[in-house]
Amino acid sequence: MLGVIATASATVLAAPAVGLLGYRQLKRTTNAERLRSTTPNGIDESGFVRIGGIDQWISIRGEDRDNPVILEILGGPGASNLVFIPRTRAWERHFTIVRWDMRGAGFTFAATGPAGQGEMSLDRLHDDALEVTEHVRNRLGAAKVLLVANSFGTVLGLRLARNHPELYSAYVGTDQNVVAGGRERSAYHALVARLRQADKKKQLAAVLAMGADKSAWSVEQQSQYNKLVLTTDPLSYDTMKTVVIRSLWFSPLHTLRGLRAYLKAMNFSESLAHEAVSIDEWAEGTTFRLPFFVFQGDGDVLTPPEPARRLFDDVTAPVKDFALIRNASHFASFRHPDQFLDLMLTKVRPTVTGTPITG
Repeated sequence: MLGVIATASATVLAAPAVGLLGYRQLKRTTNAERLRSTTPNGIDESGFVRIGGIDQWISIRGEDRDNPVILEILGGPGASNLVFIPRTRAWERHFTIVRWDMRGAGFTFAATGPAGQGEMSLDRLHDDALEVTEHVRNRLGAAKVLLVANSFGTVLGLRLARNHPELYSAYVGTDQNVVAGGRERSAYHALVARLRQADKKKQLAAVLAMGADKSAWSVEQQSQYNKLVLTTDPLSYDTMKTVVIRSLWFSPLHTLRGLRAYLKAMNFSESLAHEAVSIDEWAEGTTFRLPFFVFQGDGDVLTPPEPARRLFDDVTAPVKDFALIRNASHFASFRHPDQFLDLMLTKVRPTVTGTPITG
């Protein structure tokens, strides 16, 4: 994923024209105004919290502290969700949203760089997430929080939901990863088919040389693969340009230096994706003792909906539901935040609160 972000944004970040900088500042100011919250029972706070022995950045936003609390688990790896706050502003009317820049991501990485991140492993992130959960429960007086994971974050999210139903009111996965111990290869074969159809001989040769076994890939090959998947699919590439890059470029929270740190964080964290290739969701367990939801982009070519549906079908949970987000690639919840919010309000919120949405 880093490769396509870097490709689409490198020129802009390296030498932006004066006019573009002025337009950027105008948009950032407009977005900052959209983020202002004046509701009497609302919350808008952010800062560093000591988690896992290092200072990690946590943002908490919502218009009513009595609303259900969401803990987002970011994707990437290393891709902070803070850049999407202006796109998801409407979510804050119904949920209090906690966005955590985990070690190796966002402001946590920017503060101390590579040397200050400590151990980088999935086990360490799992333990950090539990500490963040406890911090949020204590800060907001919430008995449980709603776990919402996207993209690479779903790898960690599944483990948290499976292991700690006492902490989480439900699990929601979007851009749901299904690794299946290396057995899931549909996205790879679909990429091969697209390259053949487009007569992209050079790229096809590179992908075939890599083979379908991701456990044999280097970190660089994994990045190259993600880039090809997303740039060879028109909907995915459009999403990268109009949703991801625009969110980065016009983020009111990030300076130009901050955007460079954002990209460096993703590069630093890429090894986590390589660690995850051996995970088998079925072997780790498909029994969940909490409500389980998957909302997937109907046109996602990086984490296709079909494998996510197969995993969902095998899950046993007190309540479960699966839905497609229309005309959506990867980053489905951020491309169509309105559709995602509707699913959260009609399917998830009534389940965790016991109260249907009215009005």
